[in-house]
Amino acid sequence: MKRRHFITAASAAVPAVAAGMLSCKSGAREALNAEVLGTGLLSDPLIDKALNAMLCMQRMAWEQGTASQALIAVGRKDLAILFARDAVVRQDSEGRLGILGNDPGITDPASNGEAVMMAWKETGDENYRKAADAMYRFLKNTTHKTKDGVLHHMNYGRLIWSDSSFMAAPFLAHMGDFDEAVKQIEGFRKYLMDPEKKLYHHQWDDEKMDFSRKELWGGGNGWTAAGIAKIMNLLPAERKDLYDKLAVYGKEVIDGCLAYIRPDGLFHDVVDDSNSFVETNLSQMLAFAIYTGVKAGWLSSAYKEKADVMRSAARLKIDSNGIVQGACGSPFFDKPGTSTEAQAFFLMMESAWNAVNFR
Repeated sequence: MKRRHFITAASAAVPAVAAGMLSCKSGAREALNAEVLGTGLLSDPLIDKALNAMLCMQRMAWEQGTASQALIAVGRKDLAILFARDAVVRQDSEGRLGILGNDPGITDPASNGEAVMMAWKETGDENYRKAADAMYRFLKNTTHKTKDGVLHHMNYGRLIWSDSSFMAAPFLAHMGDFDEAVKQIEGFRKYLMDPEKKLYHHQWDDEKMDFSRKELWGGGNGWTAAGIAKIMNLLPAERKDLYDKLAVYGKEVIDGCLAYIRPDGLFHDVVDDSNSFVETNLSQMLAFAIYTGVKAGWLSSAYKEKADVMRSAARLKIDSNGIVQGACGSPFFDKPGTSTEAQAFFLMMESAWNAVNFR
């Protein structure tokens, strides 16, 4: 689990970006604020606190990317563009975005791609598009794959991680490669899913042909459910074939998790192991996926009741500084603590809840 750090960004009252950094249209700042206020999210003080706490956490590539997606979700495109800018500043020669030090990630860097693509569309700066293209080419051309083309998670070993369902597959869909996005989801499912429990093991070693981490880790199942939900929102109407497949896969993993939900609305860190610690972030991740699925129509409204229970449980875990407590904690993700992704999924959960209830 040794994985999973951040340039301090501005608070929710960040000033307008200097013209030399990126090109913003006149009035863009006011429009962005109006967009956020229109969602009603800023009426909740927990949103502001959680966002500021997230901005002050150190971040590795996947943390930068996940945080930038949360900023987009709550309407803070201005901050997400700044996140994208630095992910491009730290893009390596292979095309991997947001690289710090000797980061071995294959799929993690692609989590920055959504914000980079958004920055290109918002600013018209072709450097963002070129950066996204380079990230896409890396994923398509890397040799770090199984024989059937499923991405390895790291550049050491031949390991497949459930995390990659969120890190890489949605970015492929953002780039318009819907078949490849779904191919990756199907591959992760093939190698990692327990056919009886409908839950995902965390890591498969394709060299040893055995699990390198067999636990049905909550975070990995959350990444899977959230990644599938994001892809489904990107599929064009004419790709009903892919939509119908993902609807089955998404409902499958959500149902697999819900079989183990605790009376308090939380889960154990290893979903089927009551001896593992009680963890917060899976509830946020599943609530995000469920609200997204109910809004899109691939989940029935009956699921919303469970999501509401999980959301209420997660909100009780936020401290006075806006930090989500009890998450599978960084930097080693082997005990309860805090993490950038827990902050991000609180924001994404709240945005998805808002979309179901007020839009």
